[in-house]
Amino acid sequence: MSKLFPTQEIGSLKKPADMLKKVKDPNVSDEEKIKARNEAALLNIKTLEDIGLDIVYDGEVRRVEMYEEPVRYVDGFEFAGRVRSWDNKYYNKARVVGPVAFKQNFHAEEFNFVKDNSNRELKVPVTGAYTLADWSYDEHYKSKDELVLALARNVVRPLVKDLVGLGAKIIQIDEPAATTHPAEMDIFRESINESVKGIDAKFVVHACFSGNDYKALAPQMPEIKAEQYTLEFANRDTWNTGLDDDARKGFQVLKLFKEHGFEGEIGIGVSDVHVNEIESPELIRDRILYSAKALGDPTKVYVNPDCGLRTRTREVSFDKIRSIVKGAELAREEIK
Repeated sequence: MSKLFPTQEIGSLKKPADMLKKVKDPNVSDEEKIKARNEAALLNIKTLEDIGLDIVYDGEVRRVEMYEEPVRYVDGFEFAGRVRSWDNKYYNKARVVGPVAFKQNFHAEEFNFVKDNSNRELKVPVTGAYTLADWSYDEHYKSKDELVLALARNVVRPLVKDLVGLGAKIIQIDEPAATTHPAEMDIFRESINESVKGIDAKFVVHACFSGNDYKALAPQMPEIKAEQYTLEFANRDTWNTGLDDDARKGFQVLKLFKEHGFEGEIGIGVSDVHVNEIESPELIRDRILYSAKALGDPTKVYVNPDCGLRTRTREVSFDKIRSIVKGAELAREEIK
């Protein structure tokens, strides 16, 4: 994108209450449930466009949850029960009881709807192989590495290939589990490379809440076949404006990426998804400008929240995105 500091969402938004009520009601017809999901998706798309977001999707409004949704459509899994993921969110964890295999493009309907109802750039979020493996009970494969690579080759790659065939140009591979296991960065790297092998698209890797400040990820970044990483920084940053290192503690690790030779784009998380407070546009401006200087190239900086906003209310989420868009506008004015 030629525009400086393009803005984007990571993926998830809290689902509208009226939609959830309809889709959970056994007395509501399938046709009405489809209509409710379409209306909610359209509302998210048009709200994000009206706010001014450059790269959009539908807030993952059709998805149950980022793990459970794909597992429903993959051979080899059986659900075992609900466990806590993060904050007060839970997911239905599954057991791997046989060879994993792709059954169908479970994101085709949502992608086609977004494509038909938006003229913005689209970025499709897809749950990555490493996270699917890490969040499952493996009762079939001999090792975690074997399961990860099987998911990459037999599930994620066919899904991504099919989405690209439908017209998807930007695919975001969501890997929230990756940086929680610093010793497993080698298999994480292999899983991404296997997932995108032979496919012509722009690939983005999303990771968040690293326990070791991305020190394990940084050396791998140049070897992973991704043009962009969308990462969490605001959660560990101060709320003070300013461009010095003390004010921008959460963004100093960007220098490490450059030291390790990564020359691609970084989607910088400038809004903390764990709090309701709205970052000011001036604070977001300074986070962007500091990042541009740390990377040495402002064209490499994309702007987004730390992670998906599904744990915040819709009002808070959209206010945070509005501030991100305004902050990016302020940063562009400074660069002129």
